[in-house]
Amino acid sequence: MMRVFSFIILNNIAPIFLIILLGYIMEKKFALDVWSFSKANFYIFVPALVFLKVYETELQLEFVRALVFGIVFVLALNLVANIIARMRNLDVSRLNALKNSIMFYNSGNFGLPLIILVFDGLPRAVAIQIMILMVQNLTTNTLGFYNAGRGQMNYRDSIIKILKMPAVYSVGAAIVMKFMPFNLEDFFLWPSIEYMAEGLIPVALLTLGIQISLADLDFGDLDVYLAAFMRLIGGPILALALIYILGIDGLMARVLFISSAVPSAVNTALIAVEFKNEPDYASQIVMTTTLMSAFTLTGVIYLSGVIF
Repeated sequence: MMRVFSFIILNNIAPIFLIILLGYIMEKKFALDVWSFSKANFYIFVPALVFLKVYETELQLEFVRALVFGIVFVLALNLVANIIARMRNLDVSRLNALKNSIMFYNSGNFGLPLIILVFDGLPRAVAIQIMILMVQNLTTNTLGFYNAGRGQMNYRDSIIKILKMPAVYSVGAAIVMKFMPFNLEDFFLWPSIEYMAEGLIPVALLTLGIQISLADLDFGDLDVYLAAFMRLIGGPILALALIYILGIDGLMARVLFISSAVPSAVNTALIAVEFKNEPDYASQIVMTTTLMSAFTLTGVIYLSGVIF
């Protein structure tokens, strides 16, 4: 247990917050333009990562259950967020920022290395997590955009904005290329896609640091802690119920349960910046859930071994 806890602190929390801190310092010193960083993320780095992950992942029939879980889980979290919003009487803008922070979690640069550690790099465990990563990437870059846009736009304008995002087309392009009679990885420009995909994490975290530097943070905002509770505690509880309902057990159940407890995705804050939809609130949720996850994840990992 202490090994896992130490890993989370040293290998996930510390590196993430160092880059965020650098973004914070850089903005304070040089007054950086957060919009330029946001555009680079959504028009270059995110599409590259989505394309690469979809193209490289070998789909197998047994992983369909993981895909189904990922989709149902997002929809269930969306329903829970709507119920909370009604209870809190939130306006449309804050409702959609809350929904994104609960529904979309850091399944890639946080969840993937965590699963690799917990299961000693077991290929099947990693493949299951990649299925969740694919669902999260697709829904974040479609439904996530739509939610954020609804905070400031009507339905028509929100959909038009989504259709302008390259990440929406990256999934289809990658699937088409998988059926082509040649290996795209042998194409001389393939390293360019890899470089761009690898650039997402540092640029995204720098952007978050810049946004936090510009944000008017409110540490007394109850809605932040409510979102954090639902992401880190409510998420695993709901995931456990779905695991039983879908009849999932063994290794897949453990991976899905642990994965459901990771913090809110950095992209939820970046989407909020891009659409000007409660960016301060979204950034604070990402910070809060990332910090608190060092403690809550340890408990979830332990329970996964006891329950399954």
